[in-house]
Order: sequence, then structure tokens, then C-alpha cells
Amino acid sequence: MTSTTSATSAPATRAAAPARPPAKKKSRGGLALTVVLAAAAVFWISPLALLVVTALRPLADFVGNGPLSWPAAFTWENFADAWDIGNFATTYGNSALLLILKVPLGVLISAMLGFALAKLRMKFSRTVMFTVFLGLTIPIYITIVPVFVMMKTAGATDSVLGLIGPYLAFGIPFEVLVLQSFFRQLPDEIVEAARVDGAGDWRIFWRIVLPLSAPALVTVLILDAVATWNEFLFALILLNSDANKTLPVGLLNFQGQFSNNNTGLAAGILIAVVPILIAYTLLQRWIVAGLTAGATKG
Repeated sequence: MTSTTSATSAPATRAAAPARPPAKKKSRGGLALTVVLAAAAVFWISPLALLVVTALRPLADFVGNGPLSWPAAFTWENFADAWDIGNFATTYGNSALLLILKVPLGVLISAMLGFALAKLRMKFSRTVMFTVFLGLTIPIYITIVPVFVMMKTAGATDSVLGLIGPYLAFGIPFEVLVLQSFFRQLPDEIVEAARVDGAGDWRIFWRIVLPLSAPALVTVLILDAVATWNEFLFALILLNSDANKTLPVGLLNFQGQFSNNNTGLAAGILIAVVPILIAYTLLQRWIVAGLTAGATKG
């Protein structure tokens, strides 16, 4: 009787097993979304494509057929002419000097301040944080006159090194915002364990915090480098002589009183943006990781 019952229950058990759900048909919504995103990507990259085409076409063809027409011929002469007209041999060196001096200094100051605000117990930390972040709300345009008066009084106008001060003042608030947010995600137990072992704040900062913060440091390094390389307003106001002009100011040489060298300007813009574009492309994953690391609780 028992064997009969077990024999009859086995098929019933198999019958009761849930059947596999039918395969879902591919949603048409996914295909439509792909098409929309592809169209948006083409629209987004079209200015860069137009810039490249303009840089490779003769000026006469640009003037005669219009900027949106396909060129009848291509030429590389625009880049050679742009190098001479834009005085890139000098402006490249000035912008590179600013990049080498200002960007590491700004990141170091921001990292120290961000570490102090995130991990150290100090008085008036909220006041200091509010004061630093207040710099994010001040438009650069309303500070032109005061900065120019201060720099002229200090004798720092028409000097590449004189730009470092204003650049630091407007770059540090954002860098501190990113870095202190990242430092807060580092476990306090690591810092406390280092203190128990006899490490001071400086040693903790150099030996522990900075090595663990590579994504955030690379993020602010690249973003600050892009901002420094492309900064135009302060360089235009504070620099006068051709020997001290930076790369963005040198592009003004393509605009004359009676004519504009549009194809040369396009070639000059490409010459100016290629180094930063390559660096941004190679370090993109670090930038994304650094910006999103402080957004979630670890």
C-alpha cells in the first residue's frame, strides 16, 4: 500500500512543478529608446564634426559655399597657418606652465582642507565649510574689477604667474566639495587605528588618506586642468603683452577688424583642445568613479 501511494504521488509531484515562463518578446520600447539615444548622440557630436570639417577645408571654399556645405577639397595648411597666427609656440608654453604650477597646488590645498573638514575635530568647521562653499555662488564676472585693482596694486598684472592666485580662488571651492565628500566615505576606523599606532594627522593624510583617494584626486585634477587650460576672462583682462598670453587669448588673433579666418580658427581650436581631450578620454573612468564615490554610503 505504501509503495503504491509513493508511486502515484511521484507523477503528481512532477505535475505540480511550475512550468517555465514563456520567453518574453523583445520590447519595442527598447529599440525606440536606442534610436532616440543614437539620434541624440549624433546631434551632440555634430558641432565637433563640423569643427573638424571646417578646419580641413580651404577658406575660399568656406566663404563661397557656406559653413554647412561639404567641402570640394581638403587641406592641412590651416593647421600650419593656425600655429603661426595664434602664436601657439608661446601660448602653449604659458598655458602649460600654468597647468604644471597651479593644478597640483590647487589639488593639494583642496585635499588638505577637505581632509580637515571631513576627518579632523576642529572648532568652527561648519563656518569654514560654509565660507569655502560660498565661493561656488559668486559669479566670476562680478569680481573682474576688484581682482584687476588688487592685481594691479600688487604689480602682478601682465604676468603668467600672477594668474595663479585668481585661478586658485575660484577653483578650490569645487575641489574641496568633491574631496571632502569622498573623504567622509573613508572608514573612521582606519584613521583611529593609525592614531592608536602613533601616527599624527600629517602622516595619516600622506600615508593613508591620499593613497585611498586616487579616484577623487584624479577627478579634481582633470577637471581643474580643463578649467585652467580653457580659462579666458581673467587671462584676457590681466595679460597685455603677446609674450604672456595664454592659449584661449591667442585664439583672438584669428579675428580681424575687417575679416575673420574661420577655417584657421577651427584649426586653432582643435590644436588647443586635443591635449585635454585625449587626457579626458583616457581618464574618463577615473573621473566618473571619483564623482560618484561620495554619492553613496560605503
